[in-house]
Amino acid sequence: MRSAPTILHLDMDAFFASVEQASKPSLRGKAVVVGGLGPRGVVATASYEARIFGVHSAMPMAQARRLAPNAAYLVPRFALYRSVSEQVMALLAALSPLVEPLSLDEAFVDLEAGGTAWDERSARLAGQKLRADIRAVTGLTGSVGLAASKMLAKIASEQAKPDGLVLIEPGTERALLEPLTVRTLPGVGPATGDHLRRAGIHTVGELAEAGEDELVRLLGKAHGHALFAMALARDERPVVAERETKSVSVEDTYDVDIHDRVRVGTEVRRLADRCVRRLRAAGLSGRTIVLKVRRYDFSTLTRSETLRGPTDDPAVVREAAGRLLDSVDTTGGVRLLGVGVSGLADYTQEDLFAQAAGRDAGDTPYEEDEMAHTPEREAPAERRWPAGHDVRHSVYGHGWVQGSGLGRVTVRFETPLSEPGRVRTFRVGDPALEPAEPLPLVPRVPGEKEDVGAGGGADAESS
Repeated sequence: MRSAPTILHLDMDAFFASVEQASKPSLRGKAVVVGGLGPRGVVATASYEARIFGVHSAMPMAQARRLAPNAAYLVPRFALYRSVSEQVMALLAALSPLVEPLSLDEAFVDLEAGGTAWDERSARLAGQKLRADIRAVTGLTGSVGLAASKMLAKIASEQAKPDGLVLIEPGTERALLEPLTVRTLPGVGPATGDHLRRAGIHTVGELAEAGEDELVRLLGKAHGHALFAMALARDERPVVAERETKSVSVEDTYDVDIHDRVRVGTEVRRLADRCVRRLRAAGLSGRTIVLKVRRYDFSTLTRSETLRGPTDDPAVVREAAGRLLDSVDTTGGVRLLGVGVSGLADYTQEDLFAQAAGRDAGDTPYEEDEMAHTPEREAPAERRWPAGHDVRHSVYGHGWVQGSGLGRVTVRFETPLSEPGRVRTFRVGDPALEPAEPLPLVPRVPGEKEDVGAGGGADAESS
């Protein structure tokens, strides 16, 4: 343990929902839920206004709609979230060379390694400046925890939510931990928590009192030793700047079970191509191809095949995924499909047999082949105009989709820097309406006025 609180944990507040609120003036201060909007969709993030109604991440979207029927329900815009995340991570990188991202909106920073902080006062100043810089650069808020270890810094950031800063002073860690529930500690999930509760252990203080031997008896050697150390506020884990990628994968969940075997094969090949694009973007290749199938009864099957050498050839991955699919019974219907590549390397080694088979099958990505053989059909309205995504109208300017259906799409015309805008409805095929790229959440140049077009100004109305 360090003698100074120089490990920082940043957690952006309700990140996806906050980005949407910053992007859409009419949603600020209102309940916003981001996630899959289909019958089997789940909540990715809920704004704090939505959490008042009991909505939380990983909740089925249908349940969220029952709890908060008047909330705005939006399809995620991951490209925008990644862009904002890169801005935040750049601010963290300016503090220290040791930044450990955990997700798009969460990271540890070793302030001591960057010479940014060395005692309580300098750490607090660094945390305060970071929060101010994040607001200035992105328009969003983040919660900061500062402590002498990663575990305590993360606990501190949870206590700081939303939009706060908590610093745990060295020497006060045990007193802070004792009354907290055991679920506060890393590695204590629902199953472990229930097991400890049945043993009469509810708080971290009771965990420490139980003793190391008792915890080893209850949970096993490795888990018991680790939890006892954490209960005593001992955490020597360093901030690790780079985490090794173990696999690259993609998957899709379908609103309606797929029963047609040809369609299942089509989806697997499409997923294989997406996986390879992600693999190549990371500059990687892999030896083991993995197929994941979740069937109508929620049973999940995983099949894998290891090649003689690493590859990033889409034809090879498609063919291997197809062979794996041949071994799976999908007659009852499929809810989810996924394709992944593991056994990663940063080079490609030609596999004569696999590559030759791939070339026989054709090297063109399957999505291109599919377009040549599949009759044209109009995409469903929800696919074409996802709720929350950006659009531009040749007359009314920039806006976002509030909803679509029955051949119509409803758009609210506003920008991040305008007043709440006017709502208009169009035919889904209106040639004047087209998808658009998201606009910056804050002015690119301080003091520069954005041209909001017809979506803002005197033509805007509040809702």
